[in-house]
Amino acid sequence: MLKLLALALTLVAGVVHADDTLHTDLPLSYLEQTQGDARNEPLVIFLHGFGSNEEDLFGIKDALPSTWTYLSARAPMPVDPSGYRWFAKKPGDGDYDGETADLQRSAKLIEDFVTQATAKYHTQPDRVFLVGFSQGAIMSYEVGLRQPALVRGIAALSGSVLPVLKAELKPNGSLDALAIFIGHGTLDQALPYASATRANEVLVGLGLKPEFHGYMGMPHTISEAEIQDLKGWMENSLK
Repeated sequence: MLKLLALALTLVAGVVHADDTLHTDLPLSYLEQTQGDARNEPLVIFLHGFGSNEEDLFGIKDALPSTWTYLSARAPMPVDPSGYRWFAKKPGDGDYDGETADLQRSAKLIEDFVTQATAKYHTQPDRVFLVGFSQGAIMSYEVGLRQPALVRGIAALSGSVLPVLKAELKPNGSLDALAIFIGHGTLDQALPYASATRANEVLVGLGLKPEFHGYMGMPHTISEAEIQDLKGWMENSLK
């Protein structure tokens, strides 16, 4: 499981509510932090990586604005002993790819989750962000690039654009408003740094303008510097 660097944050008592209760009223199980009367606050949805769970990325919220709403979703496919995944990897030694049926099933669950969460927390799609790590980053691309009207932006942390998605993407005016953050370590041992540079090239080729960050010497993880860059990107995307 991804181990996040310790982050310090001072919260005003009573402003936000976060607990370890696993909520099940949306298409995916999730953890929540929200204000009791939150209305049209930015909504950030975290999608974890392979073999992890909804607890993994949730700590990132502690470095982000305390008034926003944060959900961390659990992937639908169990992996022993207590982890989950969004899709099974296709066998073979070629480019990292996922089983098509798994990708489609998980993408539909995420789309429905985003739609229902947007309504539940009284916000608007142009204030919703998907933030994914590894397989979660891959799913952020799958959902955001196919259904850009659902979100303001996607953040792909140590991810990739899978071959089938790359082959199906075409320039489309509906993508123009989509903000994209790419962050990747140069020493990533699970998904090589080239996965990020290739994704960036694909998106630029579509006329998009991703904010690209490479982190020298970082393996398959998330650094404090990356979280600060992510925070700045989201705040700027809402201006």
